[in-house]
Amino acid sequence: MNPLAAELNEMLVQHNSNVLESLSDLGKNLFFPKGILTQSAEAKEKAHKFNATIGIATEKGGPMYLPCIHEKLSAFEPKDIYPYAPPAGRLDLRNLWRDKMLAENPSLQGKHISLPIVTNALTHGLSIVADLFMDPGDHLILPDMLWGNYNLTFATRRGAIIKKYPTFTVAGGFDVDAFKAVLRNSAEEKGKAVVLLNFPNNPSGYTPTVAEGDAIIEAIFEVAESGCKIVAVTDDAYFGLFFEDSMTESLFGKLANRHPRVLAVKLDGATKEEYVWGFRIGFITFADGHEYENAPVITALEKKTLGIIRATISNCPHPSQTFVVEALKSPKFQKQKEEKYKVMKGRALKVKKVLNSGKFDKAWDYYPFNSGYFMCLKLKNVDAENLRVHLLDKYGVGTISIGKTDLRIAFSCIEEKDIPELFDIIYQAVQDLT
Repeated sequence: MNPLAAELNEMLVQHNSNVLESLSDLGKNLFFPKGILTQSAEAKEKAHKFNATIGIATEKGGPMYLPCIHEKLSAFEPKDIYPYAPPAGRLDLRNLWRDKMLAENPSLQGKHISLPIVTNALTHGLSIVADLFMDPGDHLILPDMLWGNYNLTFATRRGAIIKKYPTFTVAGGFDVDAFKAVLRNSAEEKGKAVVLLNFPNNPSGYTPTVAEGDAIIEAIFEVAESGCKIVAVTDDAYFGLFFEDSMTESLFGKLANRHPRVLAVKLDGATKEEYVWGFRIGFITFADGHEYENAPVITALEKKTLGIIRATISNCPHPSQTFVVEALKSPKFQKQKEEKYKVMKGRALKVKKVLNSGKFDKAWDYYPFNSGYFMCLKLKNVDAENLRVHLLDKYGVGTISIGKTDLRIAFSCIEEKDIPELFDIIYQAVQDLT
């Protein structure tokens, strides 16, 4: 083991050994090297004569660039576009995102959390979590309505075993009891579990009520109290898109600093929150389980995370970070974001109104939804994949089939005025097949 990794592990042993025991073998061996980047950082601070360290080309006191590229980006300073960004991301962006998190999540007030580290969107953050905490055979706790890429990220890449629980009760609420039962079984079998909480949920579009959210939190702490080490990860990709009857903040705030055997990890990003999917800007934030500020644990996790970033992508794109910084600082940001939120909410409520008309009751039910980008139909008489193909071939309508009965509809990309026609077509396609 590299001495730097051993040093980080010793910090964890001294300040929260539960976190060390939650790490994968890879996680235990990770470190951030004191190599070119460290020497370049020192040179940037002290090399007032010549700086011959970092591998970029410069001229006239700034980064070299092609005018044919910069003419499209002339609103930005070359120094904010062309050089490498730091491995952890631009410091101003990290601070702006932390301020945004604190403002939008009242339960985070007074909590001790890390400064968010920039990731190459949220999927990269999930990959970091998988590398840090999952060995082959470790358990990942997920609802049965889940984003398919979790399988690739955690099971295929890292050999994790996904333990599923029913998302909904028969009455239509979040099935906290089922979640708790699966988590308890993992505790008894492994003594460790990674819990992934994705709200608003993809594919169902459901976010728990405040009461359900509190029950999820209490279930996690109850199982942790029995001796299980839990890494509780909130996948907040669609954060802020809460339309009705749900909690309106991340569970991360209520998980942070509450139990020494619960490490909270927040994954979020500008990708969907700020409607900049192609920018690929996400964040990973840690919160130790102790009530006091436990800086050595956070430092160790940050350096191990930077080790993964350095070993895989080196750093995240600088232009995207600059664009997001400018957006977050803009006086127009909040107003424009609220305008887009109203559009999204209007589409979600229109879908619900159309589905509640009774017109389609013989063809399908629908799963509860109150947030995010999606909702799911539960088909009664036809196979979901057959319907998906038929819709595409005959009507030119694209949907996503999930299993035998479920059809996911992304209302995020359907104009509100077109929603009735969309469901009329789906209904006609069902009749074609029956």
